[in-house]
Amino acid sequence: MDSVALYDTIGGTYSVTRRTEPRIAVQVWAALGDARTVLNVGAGTGSYEPPDRVVTAVEPSAVMRAQRRAGSARCLAATAERLPFPDRAFDAAMAIGTVHHWPDPVAGVREMRRVAGRVVVFTCDTTEESWRQRFWLTRDYLPEIAASPVGLATRLAAAIDARTEPVPVPWDCADGFFEAYWRRPEAYLDETVRRGISLWSAVGPDAEQRAVAELGADIASSRWAERNRDLLHLDTADLGLRLLIT
Repeated sequence: MDSVALYDTIGGTYSVTRRTEPRIAVQVWAALGDARTVLNVGAGTGSYEPPDRVVTAVEPSAVMRAQRRAGSARCLAATAERLPFPDRAFDAAMAIGTVHHWPDPVAGVREMRRVAGRVVVFTCDTTEESWRQRFWLTRDYLPEIAASPVGLATRLAAAIDARTEPVPVPWDCADGFFEAYWRRPEAYLDETVRRGISLWSAVGPDAEQRAVAELGADIASSRWAERNRDLLHLDTADLGLRLLIT
């Protein structure tokens, strides 16, 4: 399933579960520097669009575009790999939690670099240490994800000569992305929460049902808390989320 079809299928709850997390937004907006005109690529429902700048959004999924709030930035139907803008049309371009769904992420970020003076990408560094083994959900319950290809953030950073900046995830993160509930495991038992996380669709219903059943049993028996006791006192966690900044 391509990314447009995926979000047309699962994107109906994104405006409910995928909201701007203010502490991450501060970091994203700081990375935009003094840019006054900003292109948001793979914009979805409009999370993280800075309110004090002139924003243009690009989003290929009609279901996602339909959930954008009244008065939000102008949003065009287009893909990252073929942005309908001239060179350096914007001061900055941003992409938040979307590049892993693009058919050709390298081509997409190079297009962003073409149309903007600065590029800011929020993604995940899926390396063995920072994501696969450190995040208990992939380590203990979803080996299907732990076996997936690695290194997207590294490849994209190299493609556009970007530096990387860690993005700590607050324990009470308002944005319900995959790693958001690292200290609230019971949230992953909620069907609405899971439907707002594309990786659950990627592993398929059998793996999802198995993981949810195992996690539910471990929460009920306190095994999850015993296994992850080192997390229970933390306010933030580094789970491999990164900003790529040119």
